[in-house]
Amino acid sequence: MKIVFIYGGKSEEHDISLLSSYSMLQELYYEYYSVQLVFIARNGQWVKGPCLNAAPESQEQLDLSYDGAENDHGYEGTVIRPFDIYEEDAVIFPLLHGPNGEDGTMQGGFEILDMPYVGCGVLASACGMDKIMTKYILQQTGIPQLPFVPISKLDWKENPNQVCDRCEGSLVYPMFIKPANMGSSVGISKAMTREELVAGITDAFRYDRRVVVEQGIEAREIEVAVLGNEEIRTTLPGEIVKTVDFYDFDAKYINNDVKLQIPAEVSEEVAEEARKYAKKAYATLDASGLCRCDFFLTKENKLFLNEVNTMPGFTPFSMYPLLWKNMGLSYGDLIEELIQLAKNRYAEKKALI
Repeated sequence: MKIVFIYGGKSEEHDISLLSSYSMLQELYYEYYSVQLVFIARNGQWVKGPCLNAAPESQEQLDLSYDGAENDHGYEGTVIRPFDIYEEDAVIFPLLHGPNGEDGTMQGGFEILDMPYVGCGVLASACGMDKIMTKYILQQTGIPQLPFVPISKLDWKENPNQVCDRCEGSLVYPMFIKPANMGSSVGISKAMTREELVAGITDAFRYDRRVVVEQGIEAREIEVAVLGNEEIRTTLPGEIVKTVDFYDFDAKYINNDVKLQIPAEVSEEVAEEARKYAKKAYATLDASGLCRCDFFLTKENKLFLNEVNTMPGFTPFSMYPLLWKNMGLSYGDLIEELIQLAKNRYAEKKALI
């Protein structure tokens, strides 16, 4: 079977996709699959690369940025249109992070192509990517979340002082400012004063037209991996062990300063509660394939759902594959499971028509 492997992307998380893709392509079972590379450049250009029957030798080979000449990094590519990826009896694996990747836009295209694809569908992808919508939806389920203030660019342009008043009226410092549709800690900042709040909101609007300001608390960060379609499985939680207040993009992906504890050192009751909330959030959003649910855990062992990531990172130091490895599912077997889940979901949808 052929895997149409789509990676790169226009979002700020382009480099994370390349890291994840190289790691995943090392572990794929090439005795069963060939891999058609499809690279999306930062400018949105789609480039069709070679069909692989073995793992690439370096990450640089995967950069198919095309300028009309042979690619200097390794593999040669041809510029294509998005719908040119269609192939019968193939499965799409979109290892894309952030906007124009895991926010439902790509998934809508795959639905039009009528091809099976790995990961969540349009609805879950769109809602899971948007932090504000995730909070609104999961508020209805009783899953605990931190207080937050949603901000639109229009509100900010018309009266930034009023927006700050609203934040300070609902929350107390410290506050965390995040673009509504961004991951990998891109555009996130911490505010201890009104001046820092203004600066943080201004910076977050560089990445999105909607911003969420959340109540900051002293808490541990634990994460649960989820896998499945109708049959939903979860892992024991892992923990991002903090040595600083919060990790930005560079700390997570450039400097690799993040320390992981797998499994997290939490009580059995906390672990079961986190898994219950993760499963409930997954089902509520109508997720499929995979996701990672991130929580805050206070000293009083109170859990708050932070966010849902419908296409978590797959780098060598990413939490998602390591959580499943701790449960006895190897990286290669995890990839195989995701491909089979995509095929099964596609077959089930076809049977309904």
